Amino acid sequence: MEQEVTLDLKDFFHILMKRIKLIGIITLSCTVISALLSFFVIKPTYEAKTSIIIGKLQNAKEQLNNNDVMMYQNLIKTYAEIAKSDRVADSALAKLDGKYTRQKLQKMITVTPQQGTQILIIKVENESGEEAAKVMKAISKSFLDECKIVYPTGGNISVIDDAKVPEKPVKPNKTLNVAIAFFIGLMASVGLAFILEYMDNTIKTEDDVEKYLGLPVVGIIPKPQEEK
Repeated sequence: MEQEVTLDLKDFFHILMKRIKLIGIITLSCTVISALLSFFVIKPTYEAKTSIIIGKLQNAKEQLNNNDVMMYQNLIKTYAEIAKSDRVADSALAKLDGKYTRQKLQKMITVTPQQGTQILIIKVENESGEEAAKVMKAISKSFLDECKIVYPTGGNISVIDDAKVPEKPVKPNKTLNVAIAFFIGLMASVGLAFILEYMDNTIKTEDDVEKYLGLPVVGIIPKPQEEK
């Protein structure tokens, strides 16, 4: 049983070494292509975000009970829809001097209610960090203004963290892209090496005769030498 495992391991490494050039070329090609795309082709994307908390106006002695918390956790979904509405987009466009279309502006926006909280996160992605922050501030201001108009009886809305100019892009993750491309190239090339080996049914050595035909090797005919 141990002999069979040893032979299997020998065959495995033999196939890898036999196709080592193919494996190296495919792996290197995938890695280089990914690096070129990540560093020179794909445009960086910057993200600006604003955190907004939704609650109710309280007196100093008034405490928030569990029913209030549950109500506002459900209510925050309503505010998320308002943030993505055409009204907010149109209001923000007016502040941005009509630089974008409504559809393009809405594609830049991501609204995420934080699970189990009264916090709403609004994010804007743009190829420019300064522009992302500018658009985010316009969206945030428009959102606050429109909430007072369309839902005045809702809750007290306050900005926790205002938008700042992002220093680094969030996309692409160059290191991650290159690492993924390397492992994909490696796995694909190893898989291809085994497929080629499986499809190759030619007999090249005395070991192949014993392995595939089950016959003992009686002798080997040497290759004739060329006459000088």
